[in-house]
Amino acid sequence: MSDPAPRFAEHPSPAAASRGASPAVGGADTIRTGFDQHQRQFREITCRAPSRQERRDWHGVQRDAVERLELYEQQVRHTAHAVEPALGDQLHRKECWARMKALYADLVSDRADAELAETFFNLITRRVFTTVGVDPTIEYVGTDFERLDARAEPHSYSIYGREGSTENLVRAILRDRALPVPYHDLDRDARLIAGDIEIQRRAGLATAPIEAIDVLDPVFYRNKGAYLIGRIRGQGQRITPLVIALVHEEGRLVADAVLLTEDEASIVFSFTRSSFHVDVEGPRSVIRFLKSIMPAKRLAELYIALGYHEHGKAELYRDLTNHLERSTDTFEIAPGDRGMVMVVFTLPSYDIVFKVIRDVFDYPKTTTRRHVLERYQLVFKHDRAGRLVDAQEFEYLAFPKHRFSEALLKELQESAAASVVVDDERVVLRHVYTERRVTPLNLYLWQADERPARDAVLDYGQAIRDLAATNIFPGDLLLKNFGVTRHGRVIFYDYDELCLLTDCNFREMPVARDLDEEMAAEPWYYVGAHDVFPEEFVTFIALSAGVREAFLEAHGEILTAEFWTRMQALHRSGEVVDIFPYRAARRLQPAHHAR
Repeated sequence: MSDPAPRFAEHPSPAAASRGASPAVGGADTIRTGFDQHQRQFREITCRAPSRQERRDWHGVQRDAVERLELYEQQVRHTAHAVEPALGDQLHRKECWARMKALYADLVSDRADAELAETFFNLITRRVFTTVGVDPTIEYVGTDFERLDARAEPHSYSIYGREGSTENLVRAILRDRALPVPYHDLDRDARLIAGDIEIQRRAGLATAPIEAIDVLDPVFYRNKGAYLIGRIRGQGQRITPLVIALVHEEGRLVADAVLLTEDEASIVFSFTRSSFHVDVEGPRSVIRFLKSIMPAKRLAELYIALGYHEHGKAELYRDLTNHLERSTDTFEIAPGDRGMVMVVFTLPSYDIVFKVIRDVFDYPKTTTRRHVLERYQLVFKHDRAGRLVDAQEFEYLAFPKHRFSEALLKELQESAAASVVVDDERVVLRHVYTERRVTPLNLYLWQADERPARDAVLDYGQAIRDLAATNIFPGDLLLKNFGVTRHGRVIFYDYDELCLLTDCNFREMPVARDLDEEMAAEPWYYVGAHDVFPEEFVTFIALSAGVREAFLEAHGEILTAEFWTRMQALHRSGEVVDIFPYRAARRLQPAHHAR
């Protein structure tokens, strides 16, 4: 049986229609009803995760992820269309929308997902008015997360007070979580987890006894993994993150890893990972909990990690505008090699880069604007495996002109006029992507000492392998297209030539038949549009001698067509590979699943 398609009511506002409401009342109720429909369907898809896990239906997991990502745009489009008859000739009157905004605020004020409801309203207004920048008369400019009514938030976690040993505490946590698959050996897992907790706490000099462990009630599902998220409280209320990773092996559940540092938890919730499927009535209480164990993590990233992408974008924009008010530096062209497809710029005091598509691409790029947009959509809907940066797409952002350097203004006006408008006061970005800023790998290697350079090059090779394992071929393996995160992980961020691995034709280099063919300036053999010759990679990678040897020793097979055709065969057979968000050394059960 196929999965159910999204369902939209033919008459989204029956209550308003039945009482002959005013246009403002009818419009507010129509948008509230549209939001309700989205939330109901969002949770329906999310709640499939336990049964998918139980049946090991990994292809179903992937379909659910894409369906949930596509749902928001479908519902916004549907609701924006439904608002037209509800408002009639008031559709484009801002006075009516200002009344609607006030009425809508009353309708959603006591909801556990009020901030999500406000963002949904904003998306409808922007769809109707194509707003440039922000219009506070018809949009919710900012809901202070810390001031939102915590009384509207459902209690999201359980407290396990210290009674007896750490092992008993862990056993109770595992036993109480509602998982669809029985444990292979719950007592053994509790013993292994407790032992690892004690070892890591002693290594971190956390000698004070555990007072309690708080654990979020919902289980976090993603791909083949399930995660229990908690925090260990010691004396003096010192908090240690607790992430227990579970995997389904041969009909039984097995604890695979326990992670106990902020960095490890942050990688689990990384901007290079796909969203979790975790069922919550409203996300705020869960977000507050997550912030307590990852205080450096932006609200935007946490909302996105839970699947609320549009609200995550709203939080990111809000954070950026607040930062602009507190700072004085200017947007500048990003350091590194000039992009052939994108104008890339950044604000030095803010760890985000902005990418605007050029009007004309530099030689030898032959791609099109439409193709670039499609590549970003592919990444948005694909498993990012911890190796692809999550890019947020914005339209019609406006910033003060004086915050842009002269060099950047000149570049934008000359190279990206289709996406950028500059007037006397503002720079309007008609279309822009934002990504977390990382250090370009070529710059990192130029500055790094021998050991970190070697580690980065080895992880660069592993990044290529991980992408291949999830059916992604980067297309352009130049070092400048990869970056190094603050955790030292190598990721890929240049998507204009990215494609599915199964769409490529990997070939061995033909052997020249004579000296003329060997010395020819151009290939003497036919090269198709999708042909790839892995033997050529090492020429373009251009590693220095020392790290080149380390790379070839660890990842030399990447330079063979056989490696890539083997990976293609794996995907065509239907195999689903999950790249788990922790190192193999952190695993409790090394004999289990292949990495």
